[in-house]
Amino acid sequence: MNYVKGLTMKNGRLITIAAALLLISASVALASAGEGHHVDSGVLLKDFIYRCFNFAVMVGILAYFITKPIRNGLAGRRQGIEKTLSDARTAKGEAEAKFAEYDRKLSKAAAEIEEIYAGIKAEGELEREKILANAREMAEKIKLEAQKSAANEVSKAQAQLRQDAARMAIEIAEELLKKNFTGKDHSRLVDEYMQKVGELH
Repeated sequence: MNYVKGLTMKNGRLITIAAALLLISASVALASAGEGHHVDSGVLLKDFIYRCFNFAVMVGILAYFITKPIRNGLAGRRQGIEKTLSDARTAKGEAEAKFAEYDRKLSKAAAEIEEIYAGIKAEGELEREKILANAREMAEKIKLEAQKSAANEVSKAQAQLRQDAARMAIEIAEELLKKNFTGKDHSRLVDEYMQKVGELH
């Protein structure tokens, strides 16, 4: 709008300047005519009116032919400016909408990252607890196996000691019997045995 007002003011100034130039030229013509020879004032007035009329017609024709394209140009310029402003408003709205969308996406992504981090941390804690539980279970199994193995070894050693003690007792008894057992003892044992068998029958 300011641009259109500026152009209208320029056209008004041009017309004013042209009219002023016409008056100056007319006054110069009158002055020069007065210096050379005396001319009738009626002729001068007619000449001046004719020149003014001629100038007005020329200005009117020029105004008619020049102002129409200027108006059309100004109207086109105004429409172009309005379209540019409308496009700028539309682009601004789209940019704000895109910014809001990206801001939402960024907030959502930050929340998702936080959630993934919390999930990974929780999974790590669970995995740690599982590893510790497995380690405790294995340690308990190893302890029980060691206790069983030790008990088996002790049982084996005890059994071996019993066997060795029994064998040694038999050997000692045999030695004692060989040394102290006589024919009388043999006959007595046989008689006792026979007597017990008889009692049973």
